[in-house]
Amino acid sequence: MARCTFSTLTAVLAMVLTFLAVSSDGRQITKAQLHARQVEAAKRFKLGAGDPVKRQTSAGVKNITFSNPRASEFFVDGTSIPEVDFDVGPSWSGLLPISNRTGETRELFFWFFPPGPQGSLDDLIFWTNGGPGCSSLEGLLQENGPFSWSWGTAKPVPNEFSWTNLSSVLWVEQPVGTGFSRGTPDIRNEDDLAAELVGFFQQFLEVFSELKGKNFYLSGESYAGTYVPYIANHIYTHPGEIDLDLKGIWIADPSLSWDVVQEQIPAVNFVHKYENVFAFNQSFLAQLDAQAERCNYANYIAEHVTYPPKGLLPLPGRSTSADRGCDVWDTIFDAALRVNPAFNIYRIFDTFPILWDVLGFPGSFENIQLAPLYFDREDVKRAIHAPIDVSWSECSNVRVFPRGDGSLPSALSVLPSVIEKGERTVIVHGLADFILIAEGTRIVIQK
Repeated sequence: MARCTFSTLTAVLAMVLTFLAVSSDGRQITKAQLHARQVEAAKRFKLGAGDPVKRQTSAGVKNITFSNPRASEFFVDGTSIPEVDFDVGPSWSGLLPISNRTGETRELFFWFFPPGPQGSLDDLIFWTNGGPGCSSLEGLLQENGPFSWSWGTAKPVPNEFSWTNLSSVLWVEQPVGTGFSRGTPDIRNEDDLAAELVGFFQQFLEVFSELKGKNFYLSGESYAGTYVPYIANHIYTHPGEIDLDLKGIWIADPSLSWDVVQEQIPAVNFVHKYENVFAFNQSFLAQLDAQAERCNYANYIAEHVTYPPKGLLPLPGRSTSADRGCDVWDTIFDAALRVNPAFNIYRIFDTFPILWDVLGFPGSFENIQLAPLYFDREDVKRAIHAPIDVSWSECSNVRVFPRGDGSLPSALSVLPSVIEKGERTVIVHGLADFILIAEGTRIVIQK
């Protein structure tokens, strides 16, 4: 399964600590001077600092009202979201339990936005990030939500590509243990996760009953390639549990199979494709080629991935993980960090300076955070009805599967059935992702 936490190697730390930035006029800036400038910038971000934000007018949304009085408890004023100097329109957010049982302590945090003026009230999209245990608020704020705060930028801006342009969207922090969600994680596998989330949907639709019967789409990225097919399978195999019409799924850079398939087999081909980015010398490239040959990764795609497929594809080794001496992915990652200490496995073109992230996403290693995380600020929590006493982080330090995820990868279990039952299945993949490689995903769906 895909990795979700990354520690900085001692050697990499040494290189980072000796790094010198160069200013626009050619003067060298020492680490201490650079740190001082970062701290000063962070001070300007802290609560109460800076000039009052100037708010702009919202472009408007589709007219939507909810008859249940409880819905008003979750209403978010689009003109009062901290640091956002424009009206994002009405939305609803907060915590709801995963069941209606008396004394239920497990709750998931959600944020719901209706569609813009050109959108449809007939559709509802659910979004989850991966991890496992990473917050869907990352997706909202930095991927597909109505306002966006990108790495290295001073403030949020309207997102012209927001999914809310066309549909209602529901971002949910799940499973229990993720983000603001409350309770003690106890799930053993993806079936447990799906059952808990469907329980949440039931509670959500009781409060926001006008959303019942909508065309429903499940979406997400990374480890959501495991989550989403299992959630869809649960809905298809338990008809009537939720009053939504599941039409299909959309997953990006998805974790679908074993790491040996999605990381190891395509890794050396990936390096050759981007030789100018990795900048390895010829002797090391020859070493990688020899390792790939020895481990049966070389020419795997040319030999086995043919159209139409001849049958199930074999694993390259004796098990579902890399054989001893065949972890070529880690070999490449270690070497890439030595060439470029800012190497980012999610976006391989990144170099110094490492851009500040308001959500503190670690990338390949821990982010040095000099300002409060946006969603961990008390004023932000109050604005979106999040629990004040919960310390928010983008990816949870809690094991959301206390004993590990006991489910098979989705491509080897439920995904084929979900594809057959749904009206549409969309699998997309970014080409600059090294943690889950596009060519590996192509092998999986071919298989």
